[in-house]
Amino acid sequence: MPRKTTHSNPRPPSRLHRRSSKLGLPAGSLVHTGERRMLATALTLFNYDETGLEEVRFDNIEASHNYQPRYRKIWLNVHGLHDPAVMQEIGRRFNLHPLMQEDILNTDSRVKVEDYGDTLFVVGRILSYESETESTDMDQVSIVLGQNFVLSFQEQPRGALDSIRERLRQDRGNLRKQSSDFLAYALLDVLVDRCFISLDALTEHTEKLEEDILDPRQRDILIRLHRARRETLALRRVIWPLRESISSLQRGGSKLLQPETLLYLRDVYDHSVHLLESIDALRDLQSGMLDVYLSSVSNKVNSEVRMLTVITTLFMPATLIAGIFGMNFHYMPVLEEHNGFYWSLAGMGLIAVVMLSVFWRSRWLK
Repeated sequence: MPRKTTHSNPRPPSRLHRRSSKLGLPAGSLVHTGERRMLATALTLFNYDETGLEEVRFDNIEASHNYQPRYRKIWLNVHGLHDPAVMQEIGRRFNLHPLMQEDILNTDSRVKVEDYGDTLFVVGRILSYESETESTDMDQVSIVLGQNFVLSFQEQPRGALDSIRERLRQDRGNLRKQSSDFLAYALLDVLVDRCFISLDALTEHTEKLEEDILDPRQRDILIRLHRARRETLALRRVIWPLRESISSLQRGGSKLLQPETLLYLRDVYDHSVHLLESIDALRDLQSGMLDVYLSSVSNKVNSEVRMLTVITTLFMPATLIAGIFGMNFHYMPVLEEHNGFYWSLAGMGLIAVVMLSVFWRSRWLK
């Protein structure tokens, strides 16, 4: 009977390997360069206006072929970007530029905004700081704004946009009444709010490190502090280009953005500036904590070296006396004395006591 061989699951390809799969391909080639985080692509469509709303879920792109919208505006959200065929079909239906489709499937694109004339394309990030692992998890979110439609693409469902869905379902706020650009603003506002949540969690973690930094029982405090600094830098790398993107949108210039929406975008821009200021303050705090930690370690080493120096100095006279009386001479003072050994020990002890007194008065032992 032949023996059955088993093979372990291959390791996921590295980012460099995923990016190399596009080597030599023309611009606009649809190649997914991220990790596959869902088994199948899921599509959720909100068809709405001020008169009503219809919510439809599609398990695959083929199931949406026969759908006919009842209302004027559309929000299509896609979870799972591993299937280029889905992206190609969506691009065909909504007339998306090939370069835009390529950036959507490239899940490590930089945060940016691009104007394609009849569509606006925004790349953002959903941030989630995990205190247990002391790391920030990021997912790319791509938003496409067109005339009476908004498309959003995510690697996996995280619940970050559930509040927008509930506002549409319950007809709260002005989402149904306003044009599609107001929905795009609401999505950007959620991304910025999620950054605040991650920043608050990271700040709380940093404050906990500040309490532990002088605790000698915390052996891994330097590693944790460097990890927090790295996550703060990663957060800043997301917020900085997001602020610039919102600023370019807020300045106007696109026919898809209504004047009223530009006022709301100004508020989102103010939030992004506040985020950057808070991140810079947190970086300064972490730098100060690192200086305090290094100073405490240096002081501890100095104290230990000083104590070792005192102990060595105390034994130096005794070593000198023992060395002198250990010389191989036939005639030496006190060598023939009956109590010479005890006199030498007494001399060693007396010198040590005198030196300890001097060290104490000089505050070397405090």
